[in-house]
Amino acid sequence: MANPVQIHYQNYPYPSYPLIASVRRRDTYALNLKALWARFNNTIPPVEAEKILIAGCGTFAPYPMAVANPDVSITALDLSERSLRRARWHCLLHGRRNVAFRCGDLSEQNVIDDRFGLIDSFGVLHHLEDPQAGLKTLAGHLVPGGILRVMLYSRYARRAEESIRRAFMILGIHTPGRARHLLQKAKPGSRLANYLAASDETTTASGLADALLHPRVKTYLIDELLEIIAQAGLEPLLFAHRGALEDPAAEISRLRTLEKDRYSPGNFVLYLGKNVRPSSDNPSDTLVVLNPCLVSTVSRLTFGTQQIHPRIGCSNPVLTSRSRGFLRHFVTPVRYSDLTGDEAEMVDVYKRLLFLVEYA
Repeated sequence: MANPVQIHYQNYPYPSYPLIASVRRRDTYALNLKALWARFNNTIPPVEAEKILIAGCGTFAPYPMAVANPDVSITALDLSERSLRRARWHCLLHGRRNVAFRCGDLSEQNVIDDRFGLIDSFGVLHHLEDPQAGLKTLAGHLVPGGILRVMLYSRYARRAEESIRRAFMILGIHTPGRARHLLQKAKPGSRLANYLAASDETTTASGLADALLHPRVKTYLIDELLEIIAQAGLEPLLFAHRGALEDPAAEISRLRTLEKDRYSPGNFVLYLGKNVRPSSDNPSDTLVVLNPCLVSTVSRLTFGTQQIHPRIGCSNPVLTSRSRGFLRHFVTPVRYSDLTGDEAEMVDVYKRLLFLVEYA
């Protein structure tokens, strides 16, 4: 029996970024394996962990992952040959050669045959027939201490899209052209007109199809999400959606409170862990080093300010010449015990942002 999700992405590979679209390495800092491993394990990754899997890579994700990790072996898995072809071209045109592409459905047994230090599955699990089984499969392919980044749809963040998607299914609207025609004819102030005005996804056929015509979608409340995470043997390490609190327990409590009012700040983005090691209670034995993705940014002698796009929920401060000068001291590792009190306070701020990483 044909997989409806596979057919969907064969027809509408997503996202539809132009092949010339590029990313700055500094904006990929939250994808760097070494920085993430040190953040959650307090060590640098062992050799067996220096492998990355993108489970459901689409047309674009392998490229920024390769930018963030140019010396790491990356496997990009997707069930759509058209999406993989586009992703391969994007990497090749931008000089990224450390990605192996594989066509397959992560729901199928034995489609993944290795273990990884980092797995990225952004916006994928909620399209599986059995998301819980999919998450458990991915967890089984993490090395001890491994990290898994996921994005899953929030029930209340997807409320408008889901009501429109269900209506389109009932009306038999299955193509972006017909969907766009109906959206454009919608009465001003209606749900359809408001969605058309507010959503960036409606600007492309593949975006509109992914948002409103997808054949299989599941949304979650926070406790439903926590249940499948626990059943997969994983634990939340860090929520990374906009406005998320750094402490996972505090963020879970905040989300539960928001859901009582039928509200969500956005879809769930979080890093999950398997047998991660707790951070050292004795910072004097640790080293602090700059996130590898930021080395060229702070080393380059440029004037003025620079902005790094926020990736882990919290806003990033603008980097001034002074702050870049401070961060430049950590291009090579610095012992935490050698820092002054003021320097340690600044280091702690940049550690929370993942600009600096600390490890034993």
